[in-house]
Amino acid sequence: MDQPEYTTLIDALKFVPDPRHARGKRHSWLFLLTLIATAMASGQKTINAMADWVKLHADELRESLKPPKGRMPSGSTFYRAVRAIDLVALEAHLAEPLAAATAASATFTTSEGRILHGQALDGKEVRGSKAHDQPLTLVSLVQHGTGITLAQVETDTKSNEIPAAAQLLAGRDLSHTVTTADALHTQRALAQQILDHHGHYLMIVKENQPTLYQAIQLLFEQPPWLAQEQAKEYQIYPSANKGHGRREKRCLESSTTLNDHADWPGVGQVMRRQTERLIVKTGHVSRETHYGITSLRPQEANAEQLELLWRRHWTIENRDHYVRDVTMGEDACQVHTGHGAHALAAFRNAILNLFRWKGWTNIAAALRYHSASVVRTLELIGAVPARL
Repeated sequence: MDQPEYTTLIDALKFVPDPRHARGKRHSWLFLLTLIATAMASGQKTINAMADWVKLHADELRESLKPPKGRMPSGSTFYRAVRAIDLVALEAHLAEPLAAATAASATFTTSEGRILHGQALDGKEVRGSKAHDQPLTLVSLVQHGTGITLAQVETDTKSNEIPAAAQLLAGRDLSHTVTTADALHTQRALAQQILDHHGHYLMIVKENQPTLYQAIQLLFEQPPWLAQEQAKEYQIYPSANKGHGRREKRCLESSTTLNDHADWPGVGQVMRRQTERLIVKTGHVSRETHYGITSLRPQEANAEQLELLWRRHWTIENRDHYVRDVTMGEDACQVHTGHGAHALAAFRNAILNLFRWKGWTNIAAALRYHSASVVRTLELIGAVPARL
């Protein structure tokens, strides 16, 4: 089925089916979803907080939304709604609406003139749900730079993130993309799946892939190899920056020497990345060495571009997971039955995507701004026309 085209968040919510029985409905389904989205965009972190916010702003909400019976739902109504919601439909309609507006997510242009967009793959545990012995881990695909979530799936409670990652990418056109992944997702099957869907990958290699790890480690730890013929296949890019009370030096090296020898799908280059961090206040110095593998050839991505991709992988932690946990209170939310925790996570992603698309870089400031005006927040999600 073709994805409907949306211009607002409300347009997306209109397509989420109502799971309730016809008998006994007091509120329209779209009205309930609108209130959840509006309360969350106003900084409310839990169902109880949303219900209290709706009660406090009932007059303004009635005036703007004009519900047929003029009633406002209770907290228990919100709980029942998020527990029963169709997650597949919710994720399908909330994840994509704003993605087309993110041309700024382009990571770089290759020497062949192709524009490549970076996207990070990683999982996140919802700790508030786990506290009630209802473990929930969500695997997300997030654009580099913008922090916009493109897709999200839940892991099977009897499995782990690896099959969920394959499910997340299944059916997606990965043309002109580079999918970055940490060591857990450095799997042959996933690398091949990305290639089959016309994409590229950059994966961090650790001891969970011992043969590959040892081969890359040996390659870069043998100085004589640089003086051999392979030296023409070798690139190095040093970089440095300072901020947040620390100074950091990085050095990324890449080589094609293992392309014909590594038992791995579509090897284009292998990498070593060395990092040195100095905490200015204490003088403490830490050093780390990591290894990686990518399907990108040197003519598609040089060492500087590989360093950019590697560094931007952490967009998913810094601009998505951290913001959801700390700024939007995901870990503090105790919803844990039915589909509730997952549904609220999908709403958080949608609100974050909307803020990013509107140009907000400080999400805490965005929440404060919209919490000051009900009408302003309703305009944000498209529930009422924007004022001129």
